[in-house]
Amino acid sequence: MIHASLTQLSALLAEKKTSSVELCTDYLGRIAALNPTLNAFITVDPDKTLAEARAADARRAQGEAGPLLGVPIAHKDIFCTEGWPTTCGSKMLANFVSPYDAHVISQFKAAGMPSLGKTNMDEFAMGSSNETSYFGPVKNPWDLKAVPGGSSGGSAACVAARMAPAATGTDTGGSIRQPAALCGITGLKPTYGLVSRYGMIAFASSLDQGGPMAQTAEDCGLLLNVMAGFDRRDSTSLEREKEDYTRDLGKPLNGLRIGLPREFFAEGMSADTARAVDEAIAQYRRLGAETVEVGLPNSRLSVAAYYVLAPAEASSNLSRFDGVRYGYRTPEYSDLTDMYEKTRAEGFGAEVKRRILIGTYVLSHGYYDAYYIQAQRLRRLIANDFTEAFKQCDVILGPTAPGTAFKLGEKSDDPVQMYLSDIYTIAVNLAGLPGMSLPCGFDSQNLPIGLQLIGNYFAEAKMLNVAHQYQLATDWHQRAPF
Repeated sequence: MIHASLTQLSALLAEKKTSSVELCTDYLGRIAALNPTLNAFITVDPDKTLAEARAADARRAQGEAGPLLGVPIAHKDIFCTEGWPTTCGSKMLANFVSPYDAHVISQFKAAGMPSLGKTNMDEFAMGSSNETSYFGPVKNPWDLKAVPGGSSGGSAACVAARMAPAATGTDTGGSIRQPAALCGITGLKPTYGLVSRYGMIAFASSLDQGGPMAQTAEDCGLLLNVMAGFDRRDSTSLEREKEDYTRDLGKPLNGLRIGLPREFFAEGMSADTARAVDEAIAQYRRLGAETVEVGLPNSRLSVAAYYVLAPAEASSNLSRFDGVRYGYRTPEYSDLTDMYEKTRAEGFGAEVKRRILIGTYVLSHGYYDAYYIQAQRLRRLIANDFTEAFKQCDVILGPTAPGTAFKLGEKSDDPVQMYLSDIYTIAVNLAGLPGMSLPCGFDSQNLPIGLQLIGNYFAEAKMLNVAHQYQLATDWHQRAPF
């Protein structure tokens, strides 16, 4: 049962072949057995989980039949969850218990999905390997000496290891898609503004976006149906009519135009990744799609632009963590200024401090125009490139990451190499487009390879069907590490 998709679990619940309590008990048992090794969860509370499961079973007994009612889910520890610790993977919030629910959490509660716990993550979502967490690194289930990717590494690892059937994640520069690729699952980053950021602890507000992580594209569509929706508490939330993101599943791909950016197929991609992506392209042609070459000439500048804009926003967002109102406070200080300095020095990890310093620098007098404004101009050029590309194609395809999971500690001392792990994903966030990663093969070390699909604004339903058709024709997404 732990290998079942959300659709299959929903059917079992509807047919009364299992209960939410039974499902949650099975997953909690697997978490208890595997988490000491994988470190995918920061917080697990079986009493809370089973109470929510009993409530879901009671709702079904009363005649409710929601598509995900009673199906459990894990949540990235960046979403405020009432009564649960919400740490953001940081010492700064290690003892913080949220007094309210993020919009995403309240949506899943309304849908009747019990929470299996809060998953580990890079500190304040800053990282590409899940090694910056105050609670220790997450291990990749396919290779315990390798990283799972980040920052949503705990969510990716727990779904890959079947410790949860699905999980939430957030994506600022690839933090859903890159760990999904490295762990061999499916992950979706929606159009910016489609999912409310209320109660999602901010890293870079103009880039952050919550999204689903699961085994299949169909599962991600079901989860996005729950997550998406207007929220007046988030000023960037888009007021659009509700839609069914699974509505296009089953449509043939005859006549679909797949754009292949020449910049994505240049130097830097590993041979195994290139082979797997080429085979995926061939599979799409067999399914009736046609391919066209497109250009994204400014995408090569996306990493540089991102690492000006994201740290600038982070330096502002993280100024609230000062030890005054909540979170960590240094035990010894002489005055208010000393408390601020010691609290932030002791509470933040090295990567967070690095980005705060970079962000403060680029926003400072004399550098704002040279760096921040210039990066914003590059962001517009990158978005314009996608606009032109989508005049020639319906969806864009390429690798999610240059290679497969690297070893723990391999890139810790080289931030630039770590940042380049997101070279294919960052442009999507800068443009605010939807993107997703799905498994498309394995390398010579039996590590998963991810295929990235990029859609036009609000084209999630079409993009999900493009992924779904591929998954109907292949079985990469069904493979599990154990």
